[in-house]
Amino acid sequence: MTTSESLFIGGEWTDSAATATISVLSASTGQPIGTAVSADRADVDRAVGAARAAFDDPAGWSVWPPDERADVLERMAAELEAVSESTARTVSEQNGMPITVSTQIEAVFPVAMIRYYAGLLRSEAVETSRPGMFGGTTHVRREPAGVVAAVAPWNFPQALAAQKYAPALAAGCTVVLKPSPQTVLDTRAVAEAAMKAGVPAGVLNVLPAEADASAYLVGHPGVDMVAFTGSTAIGRQIAGICGPLIRPVILELGGRSAAVILDDADLDLGRAGEALFGSMLINNGQTCFLSTRVLAPRSRYAEVVETLAAFAGSLTVGDALEPDTQIGPLVSERQRHNVERAIPQGISDGARLVTGGARPEGLGGGWFLQPTVLADVDNRWPIAREEIFGPVLTITPYDGDEEAVALANDSDYGLAGTVWTSDVERGLDVARRIRTGTVGINGYLPDLSAPFGGVKQSGLGRELGPDGLASYYRTKSIYQR
Repeated sequence: MTTSESLFIGGEWTDSAATATISVLSASTGQPIGTAVSADRADVDRAVGAARAAFDDPAGWSVWPPDERADVLERMAAELEAVSESTARTVSEQNGMPITVSTQIEAVFPVAMIRYYAGLLRSEAVETSRPGMFGGTTHVRREPAGVVAAVAPWNFPQALAAQKYAPALAAGCTVVLKPSPQTVLDTRAVAEAAMKAGVPAGVLNVLPAEADASAYLVGHPGVDMVAFTGSTAIGRQIAGICGPLIRPVILELGGRSAAVILDDADLDLGRAGEALFGSMLINNGQTCFLSTRVLAPRSRYAEVVETLAAFAGSLTVGDALEPDTQIGPLVSERQRHNVERAIPQGISDGARLVTGGARPEGLGGGWFLQPTVLADVDNRWPIAREEIFGPVLTITPYDGDEEAVALANDSDYGLAGTVWTSDVERGLDVARRIRTGTVGINGYLPDLSAPFGGVKQSGLGRELGPDGLASYYRTKSIYQR
């Protein structure tokens, strides 16, 4: 069992007066694999105080030349890369992510993001000048936002934490990183990498904490900005705290994205199976951008149902650490219960269970669930409108491209989506009409150099790309006459 009894505050591992601890369980076995201190409000005060002092230091991180910050970030990326294999394993133990997925994403994306933003620091000017409309010169300057409370989720704990701290640190902000209680053990690697790379004391702090301390952090008077990834319900609570404070907030929230399968789509699993998996079921369905709401043309409806049933039924369910596993366990017993509760509700409303819907045999202990496909789903039913966050696909028929677009847009969410077609131009036309933050054509993979985020109930603001860095700057205009 791994034990992490300390908090990372002010550039060092420190004890806490808090008596509560977080017990981390293996998603594959249900057994304890580690513990961590659960930070209390006093710990939050210390962490925010350290971040505030580091930011306000007149010679500190926020005023370092961009090239010098880039040097440190590149060293941090190298340190994180050196332990990426063991970090990926820790992630899989905690949240059930298949090890093949964690080694491709959790071990790679954070390192790539840190290096990407270090590169932007070297290429983008902090201050530009332009002629004033009424004479003189206007200097437009980008300055760091301040102390950032970064609240990361459990489903991609390394990648989604990096989406926040990498651009924030690059911009010159200081950060208090709050990981999810289900995935606190892997965050130690981030703190160690920062320390070894020479990130100054107080610039990055790590606080494992439960809900009360998290809410206190979000509303803390020493915090200037909040970045959060998680459920829409919690996002609303965070927005409710930040709104009266006029505190900037980035919210990357839930989704119930549509996969629009056009009537000319190539559904040969030998050619499209990998793309279908990455777009619909990766990480056991515990991914915010997945296209789990499948819209199928009535002319090929039976074929789509048969293909997706064969696809889902062929996937290997097993221990997250086994290299052959494609679908691992859900993160917790509670999460599995929530998913299991949604399936019979959908059937009761009229959906047809095509495959799955039960716990696999011979896999006791962990929180496993068979990949599930429900057909004949009405887009108005809860199972088509509410985020399930598990290995469950629903299929709804449509007639014509216009109805497909209307059904795709008939959702409270707008984070992602996919369009499947043999005609790329036709696919782009459909994609442009879907009201969502991102869309993939014949697959889906976020681009680290392009903005990512949602509309409607899927959130506010953008992460990744130059837009992600801009989110952590505040612009100042200086008028010179």
